[in-house]
Amino acid sequence: MKDRKNEILVIYGKEYGKMTRRLLEEADLAAQIGDRKKRIGIKPNLVSPVLPSDGATTHPEVVESLICYLKDHGFENLVIMEGSWVGARTEEAFKVCGYRKLADKYGIELRDGQKERSVPVDCKGMKIDVCACALEVDFLINVPVMKGHCQTRVTCALKNMKGLLPNKEKRRFHSMGLHKPIGHLAAGIRQDFILVDSICGDLSFEDGGNPTSMDRIFAAWDPVLCDAYVCRLLEYRTEEVPYIGIAESLGAGSTDLDHAVIRELNLSESQAGLPDRDKVMRLSEAVNEVDSCSACYGYLIPALDRLDQEGLLKDFPEKICIGQGYKGMTGTLGIGSCTKDFTHSLKGCPPTETQIYDFLKEYLAGTGRLEAGRH
Repeated sequence: MKDRKNEILVIYGKEYGKMTRRLLEEADLAAQIGDRKKRIGIKPNLVSPVLPSDGATTHPEVVESLICYLKDHGFENLVIMEGSWVGARTEEAFKVCGYRKLADKYGIELRDGQKERSVPVDCKGMKIDVCACALEVDFLINVPVMKGHCQTRVTCALKNMKGLLPNKEKRRFHSMGLHKPIGHLAAGIRQDFILVDSICGDLSFEDGGNPTSMDRIFAAWDPVLCDAYVCRLLEYRTEEVPYIGIAESLGAGSTDLDHAVIRELNLSESQAGLPDRDKVMRLSEAVNEVDSCSACYGYLIPALDRLDQEGLLKDFPEKICIGQGYKGMTGTLGIGSCTKDFTHSLKGCPPTETQIYDFLKEYLAGTGRLEAGRH
């Protein structure tokens, strides 16, 4: 079998099922998998129960086309596995995002990472607890969404594996700063094939809400090369996303795009989108963040965006504190249960975007700055 680690296949259009099928045929995926008795894992991104059109979750049309391709080639032992972020229920995401319906239609098993037993895995010198379902497959197909992330800039192939960790381990990743453990995780969970939903990802926030139409799907074999390609598309240097270099240093893949074979199967009819970097950076300046979880921080930033659009963000007299690093500490203004000892704290693990928005607006009103800002 030809080694295709340095290849990336790209296709554009609006018929997502047909596009996926053509990519899989060009990739000759069935030949790569081989034995029809192999247990095949499919890992979408279902970070929270939001529709794919919001730019956060994997389109079910892509996964349905993948399932049909596999079944047409004699593969029947298929399982879809995912664990939504802390604070959301995977079961609800399966339902809202269309995966419960897919599972019922094709007789596919769904495995909820939030309910799985975990197994400690030595990931090149770092012990990480991994959901058992991820270790029980013979061939793993990663189906991430290409999108932005307000803590790591981008999220795609490498970070999507974090959904195969129990919630406790996800929290630990954040206490470690995300990049180092994500890089090590790449050495512990092998991705055999990557099918990237780059249809309408939110290029600023991982939980969606600001979808950017790109009408693109691409396939890769190397998760490190895949994420390096994502950086190129979004005009980031790979050095700006440290977990990519860490994964490369641990032997999980290569960032060498100069020697990659990037083949476009057709031409794009739309302008490629880019993230609004200035927006995320500007909003984060209002925050003191120490080891916050994705959900908590991911709900805070869009709430701040709403306040900013109303001209209120500039009125905050102090920084908004968030993250596990504030446990047991005191302060003035905090978001999440980790800041429960602060004078003004919004409890929740995590509180929702709307709750944060309402809390901060009420806080401004209590300081008298809300009315002042309207004059």
